[in-house]
Amino acid sequence: MPLNLRQLASLFLGIFAVVLSLPAAAWELSGHKTIRLQTRDGQSIVLGSVEFTPKGESSTFSLHLDHTRLKDFFLSMKEFKCLEGEEIHCHVPYPYPNPGTVSRNDLRWLEHSLLFLYKQPKDFGARLWNGLYYEMVLTEKGIVGTPQAVDLVQIGAPPADTSIPPYGPGDRSEIPRDSRWIRSLSIE
Repeated sequence: MPLNLRQLASLFLGIFAVVLSLPAAAWELSGHKTIRLQTRDGQSIVLGSVEFTPKGESSTFSLHLDHTRLKDFFLSMKEFKCLEGEEIHCHVPYPYPNPGTVSRNDLRWLEHSLLFLYKQPKDFGARLWNGLYYEMVLTEKGIVGTPQAVDLVQIGAPPADTSIPPYGPGDRSEIPRDSRWIRSLSIE
């Protein structure tokens, strides 16, 4: 009997070692996910949700912002939905038709759907050159977006090709960490 117990223990340890060596399950672009903003003072603000629907190698998405958390601001002759805090952080909906799709390697249309502008509470009007673009990466726990500076004036006119997201890497600039009230965005 001791031999069988040793064999069983050996088999168990072998299976355990194989399980530990397997990569963690990849986060899927599927289903209902929560969008959160993280502030530089450590707060987490639920902004809304996104619904992913798989379609082959990609997924379509539908964005749902929680308008009870956002306040209406009339800036430069246009209404914006904004968060108030150390700064005013306003959502700028991408104004042109787009496929609304993402894949594990391409999150650009989701990035374009979550454009923002920021302003100081004392500032008058919208300053579209103070745009924020959240460059997103897929992790094992979800999507993480890091803010980059972008000039939103660029989307004042439709792009020549509406099937290509207009803000490429050359249109965005790195910003110092914690220089903005909202330091990151996550989708989990």
